[in-house]
Amino acid sequence: MSRYDAADDPLCYPGTGVLRNKAGLKDQDELDQFEQLMFQTRAEEPLPPGNLDYAHYRAIHHHFFQDVYDWAGKPRKIRTAKGGNWFCFPENIEREMDKLFADLTAENHLADLRSIEAFAERASHFIAELNAIHPFREGNGRCQLTLLRELMELAGFPMDEDRIDPEGFMQAMIASFSGRLEPLVIAVSGMVQGK
Repeated sequence: MSRYDAADDPLCYPGTGVLRNKAGLKDQDELDQFEQLMFQTRAEEPLPPGNLDYAHYRAIHHHFFQDVYDWAGKPRKIRTAKGGNWFCFPENIEREMDKLFADLTAENHLADLRSIEAFAERASHFIAELNAIHPFREGNGRCQLTLLRELMELAGFPMDEDRIDPEGFMQAMIASFSGRLEPLVIAVSGMVQGK
């Protein structure tokens, strides 16, 4: 897992960048393995019900990471960056998430879009904005993909997870952070089952 830049993080064990966790693991590789195992276990269970709003998004994060972190489903309280790019400051997360999900609801969760091109363009916008907000201390990418899968299902473009290129998707997300959505649009289009 790539690590975040974070200032004075009380969620980490003192003197380390390792997040405090329910298993008491202080080695990053061991924590990564434990976190992924717990995530995969929870991913086999049904998602919590909800309205694809911010409260539901927090519930999804809690569902996936409840076995690993006490703060699962809660927005981060510190400023974080990746690759020198700062995510939304914590004091703005609530407002930005409420606005983003209100906009998504106003667009009927993209369920009315009839072409994969139109869907991929709007979905990429929302996923890129969600990534820039980065509401959680860890687990944002997996929750973003889960939301994308739910939106694709609603729009009638089911996701084929075997078609996801993790490195290509990561590079597309990085490009989207600087306003270049084209690689993400292509990545989302390529995830559609049977395309």
